[in-house]
Amino acid sequence: MTDFPPDPVIVAGLRSGDEEVFALLLDEWSRGMLRLARSYVSTAASAEEVVQDTWLAVIRAVGTFEGRSSLRTWVYRILVNTARRRGERESRTIPVSSVGGERPDGARPEGGPEGAALAGEVRALIEKVVGTLPSRQRAVITLRDMEGYGSDEVCEILSISPANQRVLLHRARAAVRDHLAAYYDGIGGP
Repeated sequence: MTDFPPDPVIVAGLRSGDEEVFALLLDEWSRGMLRLARSYVSTAASAEEVVQDTWLAVIRAVGTFEGRSSLRTWVYRILVNTARRRGERESRTIPVSSVGGERPDGARPEGGPEGAALAGEVRALIEKVVGTLPSRQRAVITLRDMEGYGSDEVCEILSISPANQRVLLHRARAAVRDHLAAYYDGIGGP
């Protein structure tokens, strides 16, 4: 990401309708946006719609971007607001039994079939645990540990205090650790 243009260049490109700039943003940010949206909504398809709606909102509103935060933070705020609204609507209309049924496939790790199977099980367990966390914990752990955002950015995106972000992240990580410890105890350790 060292060759990524600075915000003023990207904003100018978006405002002028430069398709290459938009394609660059799609390539760089959409995967992370999809992962974060998935922490708010019940299905992968719904998360994809949230990301699409977010990009539409960004294109429509880029003229109002004032640069008080980074462009990425601004886009992710739009995503979080869109995903929250969608998630709230879904919680009123989707049966509880259908929530969390879909799981994305990850890349196969090296280490032979046993290692690949174990890593796949662990990855699925982590995704399952993260999927059961309260929404704010899910959002914080997704942004921090899966997307690599810094704590200041997470606080700005989610409109939370640094202390709240630390507590949410600690609780989320503790839940994941506890489930992993129980899993490894059940199979005889790593």
